[in-house]
Parts: sequence; C-alpha cells; structure tokens
Amino acid sequence: MASNKKYWQSVVEIENPSIVETLSKNEFVEEIPTDEFLGDKETLENSSTSRRDFLKYVGFTTAAATLAACEGPVRKSIPFVVKPDDTITGVADWYATSIANGQDFANLLVKTREGRPILVMPNKEANGVTNARVQASVLSLYDEQLRLKEPRKGEQAITWEAAHKEIGAKLAQFKDANEPVVLLTGTLASPSTQQIISEFITAYPNVKHVAYDAISESGAADAFEAMFGTRALPNYHFDKAQAIVSFGADFLADWHGGFEKGYSISRNPDSGHMSYHVQFEANMSLTGANADNRVVTKSSDQIFALINLYNEITGSSLPSKSTPVDAEVKAAAAALKKAGSKAVVVSGSNDKNAQLIAFAINDALQSEVFDAATPLYIRQGNDADLAQAIADMKAGKVSGLITYNVDPVYNTSAGADLAAAIKNLKLSVAMSVENDDTANATQYALPMSHYLESWGDVMMSEGHYGLMQPTIQKLFKTEQLQDVLLKWSGNTTSYYDYLKGFWSANVLGGQSWNQALHDGFFKKEGATNVAKASVDLNAAASALNATKVSGFELNLYSSIALGDGSQANNPWLQEFPDPITRAAWDNYLTVSIKDCEALGFENPVQDNGAINGNYAKVTVNGVTIENVPVIKQPGQAPGTVGLALGYGRKTNLKEAMQVGVNAYPLYANGNNVQYGVTIEKTSGPVHKFACTQVQKTIAGRHDILKEVSLKDYNDHSIDPKHTWNKPAMVSYDHQEVEAKTIDLWDAHNREIGHHFNLSIDLTSCTGCGSCVIACHAENNVPVVGKHEVRVGRDMHWLRIDRYYSSEVETREEALDQGIRGGKLFEVLEKSAENPKVSFQPMMCQHCNHAPCETVCPVAATTHGRQGQNQMTYNRCVGTRYCANNCPYRVRRFNWFNYADNNEFDFNMNNEYGKMVLNPDVVVRSRGVMEKCSMCIQMTQATILKAKKEGRKVETGEFATACSQACATGALVFGDINNPEEEVTELVKDKRAFEVVDYIQTKPNVIYQVKVRNTNEA
Repeated sequence: MASNKKYWQSVVEIENPSIVETLSKNEFVEEIPTDEFLGDKETLENSSTSRRDFLKYVGFTTAAATLAACEGPVRKSIPFVVKPDDTITGVADWYATSIANGQDFANLLVKTREGRPILVMPNKEANGVTNARVQASVLSLYDEQLRLKEPRKGEQAITWEAAHKEIGAKLAQFKDANEPVVLLTGTLASPSTQQIISEFITAYPNVKHVAYDAISESGAADAFEAMFGTRALPNYHFDKAQAIVSFGADFLADWHGGFEKGYSISRNPDSGHMSYHVQFEANMSLTGANADNRVVTKSSDQIFALINLYNEITGSSLPSKSTPVDAEVKAAAAALKKAGSKAVVVSGSNDKNAQLIAFAINDALQSEVFDAATPLYIRQGNDADLAQAIADMKAGKVSGLITYNVDPVYNTSAGADLAAAIKNLKLSVAMSVENDDTANATQYALPMSHYLESWGDVMMSEGHYGLMQPTIQKLFKTEQLQDVLLKWSGNTTSYYDYLKGFWSANVLGGQSWNQALHDGFFKKEGATNVAKASVDLNAAASALNATKVSGFELNLYSSIALGDGSQANNPWLQEFPDPITRAAWDNYLTVSIKDCEALGFENPVQDNGAINGNYAKVTVNGVTIENVPVIKQPGQAPGTVGLALGYGRKTNLKEAMQVGVNAYPLYANGNNVQYGVTIEKTSGPVHKFACTQVQKTIAGRHDILKEVSLKDYNDHSIDPKHTWNKPAMVSYDHQEVEAKTIDLWDAHNREIGHHFNLSIDLTSCTGCGSCVIACHAENNVPVVGKHEVRVGRDMHWLRIDRYYSSEVETREEALDQGIRGGKLFEVLEKSAENPKVSFQPMMCQHCNHAPCETVCPVAATTHGRQGQNQMTYNRCVGTRYCANNCPYRVRRFNWFNYADNNEFDFNMNNEYGKMVLNPDVVVRSRGVMEKCSMCIQMTQATILKAKKEGRKVETGEFATACSQACATGALVFGDINNPEEEVTELVKDKRAFEVVDYIQTKPNVIYQVKVRNTNEA
C-alpha cells in the first residue's frame, strides 16, 4: 500500500535536526560579504547618503553588472587554409573505438569537433556501457600537467632514436648474458598485443611478462584457472537472474567490470519475474544500496556465511562456523532453490578458496547466469607473480624492468621497497601515458599515446572484440607499446599494418576490416569448450576456517570516481560526489554510528551546510597511515571500517588534486579485507569535507520519492491513484479533485511541433553517476574546487540525490502522539544502522508553470514552445530570485569566472584543457544563473539535420547527454507529441509521478515509482 517512509540524507538529521531546519530556511548558506561593497557597519550607520543617491548608485552598479555579464573574451579565429575533406566546420564527427586501460574496458563512440574529441558515449550497438571514469577519460587526454610529453633519461630529455638505440643495446646485452628482465603490465586483454609480447619474448627469452591489476581480482582468476583451465573471470548474465545473492561483490560498480546493464533488465517489474537481490556486506556499497534485502555482515562472517549457504543448498557439511546472519542465509538459500537455474551467487572476496565455494554453489544450482563458456578477460593479473617479481628485484636477481602503463611504486603495498630496488637495476624503463611515481623512479621514461590517439584491439569476453582507432593526432611526442616492442624485436612492420594483418588472419574470418573498423567491434559466434576440473572444496573451506580474525576489519575498495587512481588529476572525477556519502575531493574512513560513538568520532554540520570530521590513525600489519578523515556511515557493519584506494597521489598532480590518503600501503597481498586493524582518534584540527549531502536537499517534503512493493504493484485490485501513487489533491467547488486539473494559467497549445519530456525510472537508476560526467562534458560545466563545493557552490547541472529511508508512523499518527519536527527523526536511529537507500537524479524540471520565470525581473528565464525552460545569459543580472523560488534547488549561480582564472586552475584555465570544450555551448560568465538546458543544442541539431535531409525526425532520434550515457536505460528522453516515442507511453504509465506535484509546477521531467521486490510476490 502507500508508503509511510520518511526520507533523510544525513546522520545529522537524526542527531541535530534543528541545524537542518535552519539550513532549509537559508537562501544563501554562506553569508553575503556586503561589507566588501557597502563598507563596514560603522560607516553605514554614519552615512548621510540620501535615498535618491543610494538608488542612483545601485542603479549604476546594476547596469555595470549587466554590462559585465554581457562581456565575453575576444578570440581570434584562424580559418583552414586547406580544409580537410572529412571535416565540416561546425558538424561533429563520431568515431567508434574502445577503451582498455587496465581498469575500464568498453566499446565507445567518440564525438569530435574540428579534430578534437570532446565527448565519450557507449557504443550501444556493441552493448557498450560507460561509467563515470570512462566518460571523464576524454578530459585526461588533454592533461598537460600529468601526461608524459617526450622521452626522458633521468632528468634529461632524449630523442626516441637515442632511447631505442640505448635500450636495445642493453636488452641485447642481457640476452647474451641470460640476465632476467621483467615486463610488467596491467591486464591488456588485447590479442594482437599478446602476440607481439610473445614474439618479443621469443626474441629475448630472458624476459618474463608479469601482469597485475592495481585493484586485484587475482583470487577469482586463480579459482577460474583451477576449475576451468583458463586464466579469466566467469561471465554473469544478470539479465537472466531471478534470485541474486552477493557476498560483498559490488557488481554494479567495479567488480568484474560491472554488470549494471544486465542487472537492470532483470529488475523490470513489468517482466513478470523481477529478480530478488540479497546483499551480505560490511561497507555500504552501490550494489548494496540497490539490493532488495541488504544484510549488514562483517567480512569475517561473510566467509562462513558463504560456506553455510553451500551446505544449506547441497546438504554437505563443509567445515564452517555459525554466524549472526545464519537465519538470513537460510532464507537466501530458499530463494535460490526456488529460482533454480535462474539463481546466482557471487563473492567479492579476493580469496581463491572463497571463489571456489561460490563457483561450486552456482554449479549445484546449474545456474544459467554463471557463464564459464564465454569468460571475461578484463582481469588477468596474478598477485603471486607480482610478489615474486618484486622479491626477485629486491634480492638483486633481476637486471631489468620494463613497465607499461602501471605505477607499482604508487599502487602496490611494497611501493617504497620497489622504488629502492629499481635504483639498483641495470636497466629500468617506464612506458607510460602519465609522468607518475614509477616514471620518476626509472632510468628511462617513454611517453605512450592515450587510447584516443591509438590503434589497438581488445577481447573483453570470449568472442567479443573491440577495435581502437585514433580520434586525434598525437598531442605530444608519444609512441605505442606495440610499435616499441616490434622495433625492439627487430620487426619493421608498423602496428597498424600488424593489427590489420592479425585481424584478417585470426579474427575476421573473411569479413570486412573496414566494416569492423567502422562499427568498432566484432563478434564471433560460438563459445569455448569448457572442461570443468574437480576441486577439493573441503580443503578450500578448511583454509577459510584458518583465517585469523582480530581487531577491526578494514575493507579496501575502489571508489566510483577515481577507481585505481590512474585519473587522479582529472577534476571532473575529483569533484564528482560519491554516490553513497555525497562527498567529493576526498577519501575517508567510513565508520559505523555505533563505533563512532565508542571512539568519539563526530561529523558536525556547520551553519553553512559544510561537514567537518575528526582524523584517525590507522595501523595494519605494522603499517600506519596518519590523518585519515572519518565519516559516520549509516549501514556500516560495527567492527568494520572502509577506505577507498586510488587517492593520495602527489607526483606531478596539480596542487588542488593532491587530496586524500594513499591506502595502497595497507593493501597487503592484494587482499581487499585486512584484519587486526587498530584505529586511534587523533587530536588537533578537524577535517573539512566537501560534502553535498546536507546542501540543496529537499528532504522532509512529502513524496519526494515514491516506492511500492512488487506484491502491491502486481495486485491489480489496488488502484495506484488511491494507494502507492497518490496524486496531489485540492478542494475545488467543495469537492476533492486532482490538483493538476485546476490551473491558474491559460494553457498553451503544445500539440504543434515538438514537446520534450524526460522520464526517469527510479527502479532502474543505480546511482552510478555516469550521467553527471556526461553532462559536464557536453555542457561545459565548470569545476569549482573543494572549497566552493564545501560552501554549496558546486555547478553540477545534474545531481544524484541519495536518500536513506525508514518506515515510520504516518504523519497523522505522529501528530496524534505529539511527534513533531525534529523528534520525528528520533525514531530513525535504529533504522540508521541499516537504512534503505534510494537514488533520484535531479536536474531542472523544465516546469510548464515554472516558479523561476514569474519572479525574474529581466525575463532572463523563459519557457520555450518545445517544453524547455531557457536561460538567456546575457540578459541575466544575477538577482538569484529564480534560485530562491525554485522548489527543486537546481539552479546554479556563477560566483566567479571559472575559465581563465588562476583561482580555478582546472581544465578551463589552460590551452590543452580548453580543447575539450563543446563549441555548441557557451562558457558562462560571472554573475549569471545556469542550469540544465535539456541539451537544447542536441535537440536543435537533430531538428536541423532532419530539415536539411527533407524528412521528419525519426522515432528515438532525440537524446540528451544524460540519457545517452545511462547504462541501465533509466533516463528516457523524447518528444511526447510523437505517439511512437517510448517516453510518450512512460509519462502515462501508472508508475509516473511528478516530484512535489502539489506545488503544481507541471514539470517536463517525469519519474517512475521505485519498485522493491520484498520477496512477497
């Protein structure tokens, strides 16, 4: 039935709701510095300025501000002398390519303007998906600060010819003396590159290739190799799943590359078999936040819960221990048995034995979701090989080291020892896109091309190939690994010719190379023959039982924003708020509410909405990290803490990007769970977080979100309009009627032309945030830095609001019991130990009755015939009345010029960074409001293209950046005047609702009620 849930965003709403109430009444969370332009209080009190003079001065300053807002920088244009045949000025070109950088693998489409890549989108014909990091990778191409620009020997520049000659001579010398050389790379997953490496090793038999992943999944690869004979990861078809049980596997984020697309397909409530998802975890993860049933479980208990699940399903008696969650394990086993072959179990442990148990459960279920026949090749790193290579280097058993796009000095637990060992090697070469710690520790640093400048291929899963092609000329003096190894092997063939020949001989099977290059991908039919070997599960369970547990448990994870840290100098990612904590520009120790109370950690909220925190000293296995900021995290398992990897980089990063602490020294043996952790609160200064969770919130309003159980959703005897999707009602002519039937304005005729709507499905939205970065790239959204985010001045046009919720009394019952205001939140304290989580993308709602339009004194914000709320920037004088009158808090004020301003030294402040800017969208000046435009430049370009071609706009042709980037299809954009558009049906769906519809702004953004499978249906 109707939900009585109370939504909240921050723990402070429970502990000190009066602060939140005060903040909600403040238009400006930071005091306006009036004394800077009016003088101090004493001067004002003694002033004899007349009212007429005051108005005269105010009139002048308003006019001056208006003129200043209209001014724009002068740019001199240099036209083409000879225009390239394939370039039409003002018209975008799209290239199909792929990314395979060791962490992220995807088939892509890249938008270029006048030879500059400016936007990355998923290649949906290849079932490509993008996350926030992939979306932001286009900006990393233009990273003048961090990119390695020319070959270097020591501190001196060197030519490529000299580098090849000197390194080639050393390699020949080592070969003759049979002195070992290590070639250290990440997971390449490139068939042609693997063959080139094999040929290189044939030419130099003393070379050993070692692959490692900074965020290791070696345990799963070891288990798969032991059971199926191939070093790979199992594939999972979550679109087929009806029951999912996960033990700490964050498969909607980075685990095995992520499976959000297939997962969202299985979560369709209209399919008749919406999947049921149970998550056992310690950290509050993105996957756990989306689960139907999240069970707070310590990492040590997850091990035995997994074994107990196996015993429950198979009737076996593998050695194990009882856990506090055994009742939930039995319930999960029943759900898995009921689903049968449509069930799946996954484990996020980087332990080979835990993975073997999980594989065995799927084998017992005969799971169709678990796929060993078309495995994933995106994580092939081997922790044992890496440890051995580092040990050999420290022992002086290795003469040479060649690294490729990895930074082991930074991202391994033995980084400091490795840096010392490298100094003693006879030859050390770092081939890298970035001028990182390892490149600074080696004798030679050779600059590699960015993937958007490169040729290449990748096989992400068995039979699924991707091609890479350059989308821009090389910006610096770079080469590719493949060309370098070919040259060192004595092969004069260029990599492009080699790649084309390799594909013709091994991949295409007679199909067209040009067609495959145009498409960017190629699929081979058929799967490999899998011969499953028997494994000793008793030995695996016994090994897990031998795990020594003590002290706090540290869960190390990769953040949605920075991942392994390779893009730490990317300001889009640094300013991207974490989906769970809503904090940017930081990593931090997540601690449960209970443990915070015991240890004395606090997160007080300031009167400007900013959050502070204490510091902790964290010690693991004798390694200590000082000054780790602490965030109180609802849903964190007591006795456990979480810390993101990928932060704390310093070398050659811009000063503003040198944030967070480096957690890799704690990442011993690649184990994502470390035991025996001690945590000590340190005295001294407080940490200042850039956290948006208390800012711009509309929490506390009725029906921000709407939810329904799958049981009630499928109960057709229930009328949604009277239960779980009640519309706002008003009294009219002494009768209660739907508010939307009453109007204070004359209606406009919207049936002529286009009328755009955006539908957002809260069931499908996982909160990943790829849409946020896509909006940044397409619309030239500026980065403002940590301090400005902290005081509520972030410029994101699109945000993902994260709400916690708890079932409480109805408002009527609360009032009857005398529960009002902040006291209502006291009942949430227990629920805060494991709250439900909902995500809600929030942007300008493009209201047909927009409150912002009625209060603008200069008509800078107006409504277009196509349904978009429009901003005329050179008319805006910055009164901010519109922001004050917006119930959705989605309008942003430019306090500063963010471009060409040394105070904001991000991508808009240097000539390389500006290359990513979209010329179809203006860079806004200081003193104006800006907000989501519903990508009007994209809709107009689509209309003009159809007009030039003498046709109607095709169904499905309209798109926005956010809807294109969405991997799950949660965002659907289109023209509701076209009855064939998907969005036309969605706005009429029984799940459709408008946020705070009782205000009757009549927005053009429509949400779909979130459906939760409570396993009652």
